[in-house]
Amino acid sequence: MAIIVDKKQKRKDIALSCKKLILENGISNLTVSKVAKTAGIGKGTIYEYFKNKDEIVFELVNVLMQEHNIAKEKKLSHLTTTKGKIKVFFDFFYNDEDFELRELYKQFIAITLISKPENMIAFQAECFDIYTTWIDRIVQEGISNKELIPHAKELVGGLFTYAQGVFIINETTNPTEDLKIQINSQIDTLFSLLEVKS
Repeated sequence: MAIIVDKKQKRKDIALSCKKLILENGISNLTVSKVAKTAGIGKGTIYEYFKNKDEIVFELVNVLMQEHNIAKEKKLSHLTTTKGKIKVFFDFFYNDEDFELRELYKQFIAITLISKPENMIAFQAECFDIYTTWIDRIVQEGISNKELIPHAKELVGGLFTYAQGVFIINETTNPTEDLKIQINSQIDTLFSLLEVKS
């Protein structure tokens, strides 16, 4: 009887097995031979699951982002203030626990900017929609709980764009000493304008 292979799971397993390899060597030094050796499969098998090494990074970011989102939702569920939730939402850009995902995400962004693969651009757009919807929900709860003024809703799209932009600028120009301080300071300033005054 033939063994039935779950191709989706196998693709995920191959990508996950390469995480350390990509983090240590970068995508530019990634070869099919290294991937095959790391994954414990033949070189030909790699091409059954991925067209190129960019797709491996994409799969890895996709899988790890889903895991990250589940963990983030759990973290947010324990918080009571809108400002606290927003700060935790944006701690991805500087916390220690997401360091590896950030490193992979930077490589994913580089691939997207250089090669412009449609599936990666669509994924990035989908992520933007998911995260802005998520922030919208947090802000709407803050408005409903009388923590924030109704106009706070108008800044939802800009919040995520701001944090992601600060992260990218920080990575591509002169990095600040502490991105956490910079982002949280901006959130504090914004909330001083948006919070309902008692």
